[in-house]
Amino acid sequence: MTIRVLLFGHYKDAAPAGADNGAFSLDVPAGATVADVARLLGERDERLRDLLARTRTAVGADFAPPETALSDGEEVAFLPPMSGG
Repeated sequence: MTIRVLLFGHYKDAAPAGADNGAFSLDVPAGATVADVARLLGERDERLRDLLARTRTAVGADFAPPETALSDGEEVAFLPPMSGG
């Protein structure tokens, strides 16, 4: 199945070539979870290796835990910690 991944903040620097401002499509096995996607991304780029330990994730417009199962066409966002000032 194919999902859309959105990387925000400094994670955009680790997006694959051809990504549109941190957004790209990714083929994952049926039944994949948010954690599976994070693991795949970490295998592709070491800057994303500890992705779940440092981010909030969202599926669609809702925050989602790592064990959230994904469906074809869903959008998964990885949001780094933010600071204000």
